[in-house]
Amino acid sequence: MKHTEPLRVSIIQAPLSWADKTTNLAYFSKELEVLNGTPDLIVLPEMFSTAFVMDASQIAESVNGETMQWMAEQAAKYGCVITGSVAIAEKGKFYNRLIWMKPDGTWLSSNKRHLFRMGNEHQIFTQGEDQLIVELNGWKIKPLICYDLRFPVWSKNRMIENEYEYDLLIYVANWPASRSFVWKSLLIARAIENQAYCIGVNRIGEDGKGIPHSGNSMVLDFKGRSQICAPANQPFSDTAVLDYDELAAFRDRFAVGLDWDNFSIEL
Repeated sequence: MKHTEPLRVSIIQAPLSWADKTTNLAYFSKELEVLNGTPDLIVLPEMFSTAFVMDASQIAESVNGETMQWMAEQAAKYGCVITGSVAIAEKGKFYNRLIWMKPDGTWLSSNKRHLFRMGNEHQIFTQGEDQLIVELNGWKIKPLICYDLRFPVWSKNRMIENEYEYDLLIYVANWPASRSFVWKSLLIARAIENQAYCIGVNRIGEDGKGIPHSGNSMVLDFKGRSQICAPANQPFSDTAVLDYDELAAFRDRFAVGLDWDNFSIEL
C-alpha cells in the first residue's frame, strides 16, 4: 500500500451578492486571510463571484477576466490550489466552468455537464462533455458542479487496472434550502458508493430571485461520516485533514471496488 500524505482542504460557506463581483471577491479575500491552518486546497461555491445569475451576458467573463485573475492571485498568495465555478464566455457561448487554479497561475477546467433546467440554465449555458480528474500531492480528485450531484453515473468512481480513478469527490453548489435534505443525503450516498472522501460546498442566503440557500456544506469520509458539517444559514469556514492511509486501508479491507460493473457513458 503506497503512503500518501494527508490532504488539508478548506471550505468556505458564504452569502453571495447577486451579480456583484466586487463585493463577492472582497468577501472571499477577507475569508482567506483568516482560514484555519495552511490548506493544500480551498473550495469555494458554484459561481462564487456572481451567484447563480442566468443573465450570462451581464456576468460572464473571459478566461483572462476579473475572477480568474483573482483566483490566480490568491492561489499564488497562499501557495495552494483554489477551486470553484465561474461563468465563462468563450467563442460566442457561455459555460458554467469549474476552475482548478494552481499556485503557479496555470489552471485546469471542466464545464458543468448537467445544467439545471428548472432554472433554465440549459437554455443559456452550454453543456460540458468532459470530466476532470486532477492530481494534488498524490491524491486523485474529481470536482463537479451542483446539479451533477443528482447523477450517480456521471459521478461514479471506477477501478482501472486495480487502481481507483479518484480518492476525493467535490461538488461546488448553489443548492436551495428547500432541497437541503436531498443535498445532504446524496453527498453521503456518493461518498459511500464511490469509496472516496466527498466534499460539498454550498452558499447561504437569499439570491436575487428571493430563493433561500441554507449551506449545509460538508466534508465526509469514505464511509459517509461527517468530518465537517457547517451550520445551516451561517457563514462558515474550516479546514479538514483527509487521511489517505485510512482510505487505502478501508479499501483493502472492504474491496467493493473489485466488484464494480464496467460501464461507458454515451454523450
